[in-house]
Amino acid sequence: MPARKANRDAGLQTPRRKLRALLGFARISGIALSVCVVAPAQAGAQKYEPLSASVQAALSKSVADARPPTSSFRSYREAADWLEAMSQRLAKRIPDREYRLDLLRSVHYEATRAGLDPQLVLGLMQVESGFRKYAVSSAGARGYMQVMPFWVKLLGRPDDSLFEMRTNLRYGCTILRHYLDIENGDLYRALGRYNGSLGKPEYPNLVRASWHGHWSYTPTVALAPSAPQAPQTPGAPNAPVSPPAPMAPLPPAALRAAPPPLKAPSPQAQAPGQSQVPLARNP
Repeated sequence: MPARKANRDAGLQTPRRKLRALLGFARISGIALSVCVVAPAQAGAQKYEPLSASVQAALSKSVADARPPTSSFRSYREAADWLEAMSQRLAKRIPDREYRLDLLRSVHYEATRAGLDPQLVLGLMQVESGFRKYAVSSAGARGYMQVMPFWVKLLGRPDDSLFEMRTNLRYGCTILRHYLDIENGDLYRALGRYNGSLGKPEYPNLVRASWHGHWSYTPTVALAPSAPQAPQTPGAPNAPVSPPAPMAPLPPAALRAAPPPLKAPSPQAQAPGQSQVPLARNP
């Protein structure tokens, strides 16, 4: 009898052990999968820095979110050419065509509004989040452009959701432009600030490679500026389009020239307090 009972208990324990092993494996696999889905490989974190009242007010005004009343393209022909080229490259990451086009229009508008090259912003988004809307880094940066949550409090807009597409793009472009202004147009240092890796070349080089390697853009047709048109009812099929006024005179063309690979300057070759050779400067 004792031998039978021992055999019966052993027979019951074997399935239990297998079940516990399977449950443990599933839990570990689920954790690993969630980490792979959520955590972007190159996402960094902007550093909190106290802002003067005037800068804080200006940034808060810049991120005030309202749907753009105009297009950032100079003509319908330019819009169709750019959107078609960019949509083809983004199709694998975002299969939904309508959402993909809405995202691209918003990227073009927010980048143009901030005086940035839309191709640069697309390159940054690819490196930061891989175009994952709900991406969250280990530091807590959120969304397409990996914006740190402290910005919504710093700018007095605690109800803003950084997972909302246009809100995230507005914050990201405004912050990058803010860093460019701080660094007098030095893109190398501005990108370092954006990623929380100021002075290190790896992140700026990744963005540059993505910008010029995957998102470079040459119009397939000659695009002349639109001729002035008579005012029409807003929303009418032939309503004219006009680009938004840029935040400040840093033209996107100043950031389009393909620079050489970025390198961190050596301490011996650089005087104390001297900044790196800029990729672009304000005119």
